[in-house]
Amino acid sequence: MKRKSLLALMLVALVTPLANQSCTNLDEQVFDQLTEANFPRTEEEFVSSLGVAYTNLYGFANHNSYFSLQEISSDEMMIPQRGNDWFDGGQWLRVHRHEYNKNEESVNNGWNNLFSGVATCNRLIELFTSEVEKGNVDATLADGFISELRVLRGLYYFWLLDIYGNVPIVTAFAEAEAQPATKSRAEVYAFVKGELEANVPKLKKEKTGQTYARMNYYAGQALLAKLYLNAGVYSGTPEWAKASAAASEVINSGLYSLENNYFDNFKTENAGSDENIFVVPYDQVNAGGFNLPQMTLHYSSQGTFNLQAQPWNGYCTLQEFYDSYEDTDLRKNGPAGRGYGNFIVGPQNNADGTPATDSGFEPGDPDGARLTFTPEINEHFPNALRQAGARVGKFEYANGATPNLDNDFPILRYADILLTKAEAEHNLGNSAAALLLVNQVRARAGVGAFTELNSDNLLAERGREMFYEGWRRQDMIRLGKYNAPRQFKPGTSDPAKNLMPIPQNQISANPNLQQNPSY
Repeated sequence: MKRKSLLALMLVALVTPLANQSCTNLDEQVFDQLTEANFPRTEEEFVSSLGVAYTNLYGFANHNSYFSLQEISSDEMMIPQRGNDWFDGGQWLRVHRHEYNKNEESVNNGWNNLFSGVATCNRLIELFTSEVEKGNVDATLADGFISELRVLRGLYYFWLLDIYGNVPIVTAFAEAEAQPATKSRAEVYAFVKGELEANVPKLKKEKTGQTYARMNYYAGQALLAKLYLNAGVYSGTPEWAKASAAASEVINSGLYSLENNYFDNFKTENAGSDENIFVVPYDQVNAGGFNLPQMTLHYSSQGTFNLQAQPWNGYCTLQEFYDSYEDTDLRKNGPAGRGYGNFIVGPQNNADGTPATDSGFEPGDPDGARLTFTPEINEHFPNALRQAGARVGKFEYANGATPNLDNDFPILRYADILLTKAEAEHNLGNSAAALLLVNQVRARAGVGAFTELNSDNLLAERGREMFYEGWRRQDMIRLGKYNAPRQFKPGTSDPAKNLMPIPQNQISANPNLQQNPSY
């Protein structure tokens, strides 16, 4: 079991007995245990009580929710229909082709997960505030933790703002039961911006084991930088200077830096990364949910990594995206000795060195029974070859891994903040400063420096660096490429598809919600 911080210690006690409960039951059981008699009094007890607010993050990198929508709707990932596998009612074909509708299961799952995080933060904020008002808790001690909860709630709302746009603003636990009305995207942006600007300055300016996987001042500034970067999309008014300034708070702190080895940020034991600013601290025993080996690897890859369960043979990248990397790019194929890079391609072997085979290979597969991942994908549906598509190799697969990886997942990473500042400076007309920042990232990847910067090569570089970290859809929208035709997405999609629909299940339960245009 990992021991990364006090937060991880707390999660062992909190998450395990509640792992099979619904979000509602989790809230009820945890908060019913907090009474005036046992309410936190010391800093350590406060940290422990915060844990439940972070537990919704464990659904982030799992299949069929917010993350899947961000990835499969973009140009970097797809889930082809492989005969009888992965049709799933046509959901993933529609998501990739921008034909998604208000009844998609993933759209409803994403809404539920994110609003559950909001509700949990609201409940804790109310409890902490109430105890301060009663004089049971020192206000000076509690204020910092309340601000941390409000910034974490801001993260959940940032994602809601990004993918659904027009959502209710709920700041009290009881409001969720009162069928709140939809607010405009601009209003939601103003709310998130105000919450972060008011509360990030109150967070700790330190990077320690106590702040690992929690919102500290620099994680808050990184989140603000990302929010400001997308201000033009969310509110109609760009905030490039604010994006640059917030990014500088992180960069100038001296607490974060690019790792020499890109893949150190994604290895099984990556808690020591100086590049990862805010992570989901997955633990294969006590904090599962990072199911990447199941989602992307072939059934026979179980023998390659001695996996404890057979993968599902689903997610793969598009050939056009794979080919966007130079062959010398260390991110593409990985450094010597790793065995794979961002992608797993070519003939595969079992852990003992013998060739891996696919007994169910199609007669039309030129590689036959020899398991060989090809960047080329013969078709989107209905009969994509079982071995077609480069698979995700960015995160290390430990020998003997369970379906739940032990790797922490970076939500906010220093390289992203360098690229965020670069884009902001580019839009402010400071091309020389922007180039220096982008070329730091390219130098680490072992590729030549850019001599000029434009929206196309900036988007391409963000894609190469931030592959499979959940940002591609957002980046493509901001840089004007999301609706364009591409591989397996015919035609130009309606700009209204830049927002996902409000789930029909939610509108049925709350008629005060207003559906997004075109749905």
